[in-house]
Amino acid sequence: MLIKQISVFVENKPGRLADITKTLAANQVDIRALSIADTTDFGILRLIVNKPDIAADALKTAGYTVSITEVIGIGIDDQPGGLCDALSMLLSAGITVEYMYAFIGRAKNTAYVILRVENTEAAIQTLQEHGIKLIRGDDIYQLVQ
Repeated sequence: MLIKQISVFVENKPGRLADITKTLAANQVDIRALSIADTTDFGILRLIVNKPDIAADALKTAGYTVSITEVIGIGIDDQPGGLCDALSMLLSAGITVEYMYAFIGRAKNTAYVILRVENTEAAIQTLQEHGIKLIRGDDIYQLVQ
């Protein structure tokens, strides 16, 4: 049920993101979703890719600081309130969301959300109990293929 997310520490310098994407392309790694949070001097690039282990190794070899984190992926109704419903369920269960980002895929009327929560197992159980569709890593990695 968990998805491997690549996190890359990125200095805020011209060309860094281009270099990262070039490294991924050279290793036949396809990006499925991404998020970047930055400050004046650096950022954290979070990626869901089709080949997470290869991506992490390639980026480390290229000199980047990289970590792999397990996150939850959910499919929600692509309509007003779809995300609110899922987040409200987690809140009611006392589960805090550390961060999240969303993307759309090919499934009609479904939006995908990546969640990093404080208690992964409890979040998975809560979401399943309320009928929220959990997305497997393999489903995300192969989204476009």
